Amino acid sequence: MVTSAVSSSGRKLQSWFEGHQALAGIVVVLLGFLARLWTASGTFLNPDEALHFRLANQLSLREAYKQSLTASHPPLLTFILYFWRAAGTSELWLRMPLILASIAFCWIFYRWLANAANPITGFIGLLFVALLPPIVTLSTEIRQYPLLLAFLAAAVYFLDRSFNEDSSAKNSAGAMAAFSLCLYLAMMSHYSAFLFAAALGIYALLRIFRESPHGRLIWIWAVGQVFALALAIFFYKSHISKLGVGESRTALQGWMSEFFLRRSYFDSAHDHAIPFLAGHTFGVFQFFFGQLAVGDLMGLAFFVGVALLLFGRRSEQDRNSFRRLGIFLLLPFMIAAAASLAHVYPYGGTRHVAFLIIPAVAGVGVGIAWMARMSWTRGLAISGIVLLACVAFGKPRPPRMDRADQSRSHMADAIAFMRQSIPASDLIFTDYQTDLILGHYLCGQHPISLVSTPANYEQFFCAGHRVVSTDYRQWQFWADNFPSEWQLFLRAYSPEPGSTVWVVQMGWGVALPEDLRKHIAELRDLHFDSFGDNIKIFRMSVPPGQPGN
Repeated sequence: MVTSAVSSSGRKLQSWFEGHQALAGIVVVLLGFLARLWTASGTFLNPDEALHFRLANQLSLREAYKQSLTASHPPLLTFILYFWRAAGTSELWLRMPLILASIAFCWIFYRWLANAANPITGFIGLLFVALLPPIVTLSTEIRQYPLLLAFLAAAVYFLDRSFNEDSSAKNSAGAMAAFSLCLYLAMMSHYSAFLFAAALGIYALLRIFRESPHGRLIWIWAVGQVFALALAIFFYKSHISKLGVGESRTALQGWMSEFFLRRSYFDSAHDHAIPFLAGHTFGVFQFFFGQLAVGDLMGLAFFVGVALLLFGRRSEQDRNSFRRLGIFLLLPFMIAAAASLAHVYPYGGTRHVAFLIIPAVAGVGVGIAWMARMSWTRGLAISGIVLLACVAFGKPRPPRMDRADQSRSHMADAIAFMRQSIPASDLIFTDYQTDLILGHYLCGQHPISLVSTPANYEQFFCAGHRVVSTDYRQWQFWADNFPSEWQLFLRAYSPEPGSTVWVVQMGWGVALPEDLRKHIAELRDLHFDSFGDNIKIFRMSVPPGQPGN
């Protein structure tokens, strides 16, 4: 009796999903939207978010574009924030364009995958992109990735639609034009779109040679590719070629491989290609799912899914469509891996390969749908278990701040303390990540004008306070670098002996005053004020006879 009741409930659930696929998809998208709203609410901006807003927070669009050239990203997000800020500058409001782009991505991705594979696979993929904690977090920060994913997913959707509607020349031409437009917008969002564009180019050529579509469709695609190439050349000459000059072996590689992403680039002196690619490929899935063991299992599910697409037994028509889907899912991984082997772009468990969310989650969805034998109930059960494991046992990758420590109330208390306790005559000295956050909040979200400074420093005035920070090359103070940075600061600015300098630290990995007390005998009694674990403020007295006087 019990078995019969369970079986009957399963059949009813299966029947409901088969008849209400769109409604179920809308419900999941709404859940994803609520998860993103909660994640984005009540926390102050992290250093990268503050940087992106500072670039856009200029007196003119021309100046905003000029400032965007100092970052390692294309200008689209800067342009959006430049206009968006007119309606408000709260953290949630500034994050809202990215949340909306992420929600658009979830729906477009679902529609594409359901059409390219089957509705069960599409729904499983939707569950993951809408609700996986790392993807939710990535979608709620002021970064380029939600825009990138939304436009790439739309490009894939319209490219497939243009070939599938080739019997209607008008519809296919419009879809192909939409594909090109979305590809351009993705390229204007993040430079990793160039790698995905290469995969789409190969995929389109395979379809053109195998399916011989209408000549007008080929012509529109070719013209679109020429303009995409022209856009890539423009970005390379005007921006990419100037990144990291003097700091790296190639302009394309930029500065990332010499600093925090060094291990994500293949280095023939220390790495072997096959172990590197295998380990970093599974690292991609570990990052997207946020849990090491689950990420490894989902990596295996991806390869099972791709193998089924390439070699599964099906009718002639299904075999062709599934094989090209399998090839498409592999292409972005192959191109990203090749870029890392060539020391051009990082590869592995890092947000910089967010464009791989599209093929990774699609392949996992195919694998889970096969394990569930195309049953909605079994597919939902497996996906639910995976999501619960990621939520319960997932561990976010650094850099990160705990939500409680990143509370907006901590920042409000810190700014109030500074305004009340730091005299206008006292200098404020910070590292670069603090400069970005402090400038945003101390200046009340107004544009910041940097004033002339000695080399390797930035300086601005806000609310009557003078703030001096190291430049981007000294991102963060630690106990091992602060003493030397302190001496360099004294030489550069020559503050009066006996005067007070306030050291402020905000952002990721803030532990300077505690480390100074542990490692420097003269500072064992150093007093500091803490506002959560990620905001620390303390005073330093300028010694008599300090260098520069």
